[in-house]
Amino acid sequence: MSGIIATGVVAHVPTLSRAEITPHYQTTLVEGERRLGEKLRALKPDLWVVISTHWVSTFNWFATCQAEHKGICVADEAPDLIPGMPYRYPGDPVFAEALLDEWKQLNIPAQRNTTEHYTWDYGTFVPLSHLDPDGELAVVGIPVVLTADLDECLRAGEAIQAVARKLNRRAVVVASSALTHALVRGREHWPGDERIEADKRMIALIKRGDIDTVIAGFGDYARSGVVEMGGRAIATMLGATRAMSGEKGQLAAAQFGEYAQSSGSGNANLVISDPETLAALS
Repeated sequence: MSGIIATGVVAHVPTLSRAEITPHYQTTLVEGERRLGEKLRALKPDLWVVISTHWVSTFNWFATCQAEHKGICVADEAPDLIPGMPYRYPGDPVFAEALLDEWKQLNIPAQRNTTEHYTWDYGTFVPLSHLDPDGELAVVGIPVVLTADLDECLRAGEAIQAVARKLNRRAVVVASSALTHALVRGREHWPGDERIEADKRMIALIKRGDIDTVIAGFGDYARSGVVEMGGRAIATMLGATRAMSGEKGQLAAAQFGEYAQSSGSGNANLVISDPETLAALS
């Protein structure tokens, strides 16, 4: 069946990029992404749609329209950790163009990213290097939009399902984002106890699969939990999840790897789908 087959949240901590710089308490995130990627690729999706908190747009929604994604990823904020890592993945310009059209019909401001000079941010690169290390699947990237509120993010995410159904694509939509994200120096530091508990409550709620309840409380959680980029990437993913739920019915979620810290942030890998698909992922 076409449409979104799974959604999720994946970690992109820069120290996950290379084994020699990954601290022991973050290896669970790497191992979780690798196992999740193997399971998801076995479902034969057509493409990844990646909403990255490190591709930041001020006003407009973009989609990557390049036929091929090829370049060198450098983490601007941490070139010591990601000094230049090569990547090569197919794109899906037909899907990207259709998504832009769908957004415009919804009065969501959207523009094409067609520049041959565009290179991936590490929020896109790091999780895909583990989810799909050989570049088997096409990729369409989406930014977080600073002037978009959470409601607009939800609507933008819902549009992904409409496009996937229209084009007969099987899509996996992931938000590359931390959960709580009030950063401090020292990657070994955990978030504060209250923010850890807020993350764990949200994870438990997502695992129950009651997406309407998750969305109803997400704004308060994003503010009090200081979620990365105001929760915009995760909200966009939740919009896609709500649209998937409209066709698949009751959903559930599973976690791959443990909850882990990085400089005061909370990080986890979660996948959301219908119970039958989740059983295939177990």
